[in-house]
Amino acid sequence: MRSFGRRLGPLSSDSPANSDRPMEADDTAKVARIVGPIGETPAAPASPIVAYAALKRLREAVLERIRPEVAAAMPPDQLRIELENLIHELANRERVELSAREQARLTEDFVNEMTGYGPLEPLLKDDRIADIMVNGPDKVFIEIGGKLQLSEIRFRSNDQLASIAQKIAAQVGRRVDESSPLCDCRLPDGSRVNIVFPPLALDGVSVSIRKFSRRRYDFNALVENGSMTQPVARVLEIAARSRLNIIVSGGTGSGKTTLLNALSRLIDNGERIVTIEDAAELQLQQPHVVRLETRPPNLEGQGEITQRHLVRNALRMRPDRIILGETRGPEAFDVLQAMNTGHDGSITTIHANTPRDALTRIENMVQMAVGNLPHDAIRNQIAAALDLVIQVERMRDGQRRVTAVSEVCGLEGDVITMNDIFTFEYEGEDYSGRIRGRYAPQKNRPSFETRLQYYGLFDAYMEALSRA
Repeated sequence: MRSFGRRLGPLSSDSPANSDRPMEADDTAKVARIVGPIGETPAAPASPIVAYAALKRLREAVLERIRPEVAAAMPPDQLRIELENLIHELANRERVELSAREQARLTEDFVNEMTGYGPLEPLLKDDRIADIMVNGPDKVFIEIGGKLQLSEIRFRSNDQLASIAQKIAAQVGRRVDESSPLCDCRLPDGSRVNIVFPPLALDGVSVSIRKFSRRRYDFNALVENGSMTQPVARVLEIAARSRLNIIVSGGTGSGKTTLLNALSRLIDNGERIVTIEDAAELQLQQPHVVRLETRPPNLEGQGEITQRHLVRNALRMRPDRIILGETRGPEAFDVLQAMNTGHDGSITTIHANTPRDALTRIENMVQMAVGNLPHDAIRNQIAAALDLVIQVERMRDGQRRVTAVSEVCGLEGDVITMNDIFTFEYEGEDYSGRIRGRYAPQKNRPSFETRLQYYGLFDAYMEALSRA
């Protein structure tokens, strides 16, 4: 242990751990009660001042002995062993009585902070959690099974939270601080992160993490978890294989990206795919994929690369399909241009409450790009470019479901006509509160019948409708 102490640096003479006043005997008994779960700064007991001070002094003593550059170079397992020994040594010196379990928790806390994301680590490792929302150091909410709940995780201070947020941003070459308080980025596993710093965030640093699912969702998995029925899944499979241009519409956290990933699994391996995202999170399995990601402006406000820039550039890259993670601005005009110029089978997502609202939002976004374009010209482009709108929703029981599948039929006068292929009809709920319903099909011949005939999938499409 002494060799580790020498490598990581000796205690400084002014370290709190070298205070002349030893901890009182009854203080140490309180430490066991205030060491909480990994990453948590426990609530103070009835007489908190001395006990909290004792734990704080122990933490400071450990940090004083650690040289970050040496610790960062160690394998995590070795670092864990060295820290356990160091904590044990300093706890004995300070007469802090820690059980083996409490010592292990404190060790894990230090390891997570040095090699990972501190208190966030146990949440990131929990596959049940879909979203993590940090509203300052004392309020960390998580989503499990579509339901939000307050986590027991706490940060020691706003400074610790800010440091971890800056570490996340720096890993992808981005910066976030009070002078540049907004940042969209991602974790190495693909999880999407949004960070807001004060003064915009009034209660401390805000971090929102949409976790990257380790599970590779396909349509079979979506049928198993109740997101759709087998006939609906079969229709969507046929739509993807027939290179229809598809929009996945829904609210925040409704499962748009999950469904987009499932659709992308049906793309032929011989096709060249270009993906465009603000923060890369798509999980394409094909061998020929070019992934593009936007870039924010620098401190001088220069060098920004938007989705619109990337869509325009993608058209020069000879793509067979363009997949845009989310359409939310002027790039909608360029996406429609791509869909209308031979890039069939392109897919994107959009925030909207209904399939009709999705088309209205696209029309509004095209006007953002080309303000003098007549409404009828925009609607003509939309009707010519789009084939299918899939509506998804996170319902009140927490389940994410496909609630409508609608085809874009064409233009009648100045109105884009649509036909619902499937709509989810609410029937009630079971004893556990889970919503029950059925998909009502419209068994009409689709407007994209010619495309289905071309790919030899028309009979399979009509069969799927007949089984609904």
